[in-house]
Amino acid sequence: MSEPDKSKALRIASTVLLLRDGADGMEIFMVQRNRAIEFASGALVFPGGSIDPNDYEIAEALATNLPNELAAIRVAGVRETFEESGILLARGKGSDALVSAAVADRAAPLRSAVDKGEVKFSSILDEHNLVPAVDLLVPFAHWITPVNMPKRFDTHFLLAIAPKDHVGKHDGHESVDSIWLTPRTALDGAESGRFTLPFPTVRNLIKLDKLKTARAAMEFAHATPVVTVVPEYSRNDDGSSRLKIPKEAGYDGEVFEFRA
Repeated sequence: MSEPDKSKALRIASTVLLLRDGADGMEIFMVQRNRAIEFASGALVFPGGSIDPNDYEIAEALATNLPNELAAIRVAGVRETFEESGILLARGKGSDALVSAAVADRAAPLRSAVDKGEVKFSSILDEHNLVPAVDLLVPFAHWITPVNMPKRFDTHFLLAIAPKDHVGKHDGHESVDSIWLTPRTALDGAESGRFTLPFPTVRNLIKLDKLKTARAAMEFAHATPVVTVVPEYSRNDDGSSRLKIPKEAGYDGEVFEFRA
C-alpha cells in the first residue's frame, strides 16, 4: 500500500476577526502578510495560524464545557491574536474583566518568541496570572481547503470584540502592516487593487458588511449555526477556474468564476 500524501494533510487553524465600532460603523483588524511568507504572501488577512500542541494543554487546564479540540481552537485564536496584533484576550485569574493594554504591553516583548516556539504561550499566561478568555470568541465560519490543493488547512473563523484600550500592531515579521478598517473599505480596496484578499476572506468580509455593527455581528454569530465550506475547485475549458461552495453557508453566491 502506498504512503499517504502528507503534503495534503489537514492543518487545523484558528483565525480571529477582531471587531470594534468606529465612526463609520463596524471596523475589523487586519494585517498584511510579509511577501516572503509562502502562504497568502502579501495578502491582507485576519490574524491567525495553525494550532499548537500547547494550545491543547492550555485548553485541558481550562476545564470548559467544550470538547478539548474546540477549546484548543479558541486558545489558538487567543494566542495567534496576541502574536500577530499584541491584543491579549485574557483575564486575570478570578477576574471577570479583560486585562488592560498595559498588561498586554508587558507581555508583548515575547510575541516573537511565542511565534517561533521558543516560549510557550502557557508560560506567559502563568507569569502574568492570566486565563485566556475563550468564552468571548464565537464561531463565525469554517473553511477547509479544496481536496486537490497541495497545502490544506481546516480553518475556524472566530469573532471577538477587541478590548477598548488595546490598539493592535503587526509583528513586523509575518506581517508588515496592520490596519483597522470597515469591511466595505477592505472590499473596495480589493476591487481597486490596493489590497490582495484571499477568497474566504472576501466572502467573510461581505457577510460582515451586511451586519453593519460589531454587536450585530456577534448576535448573528451566536444565533447562526456554522456550515462547513469545502470549495469544489475545477478548471473550465477556456482555462478559467471555478469554485463552488454550499448555498446553505449563507454567502453571496454558490458558484464563482475566475479568469486566467
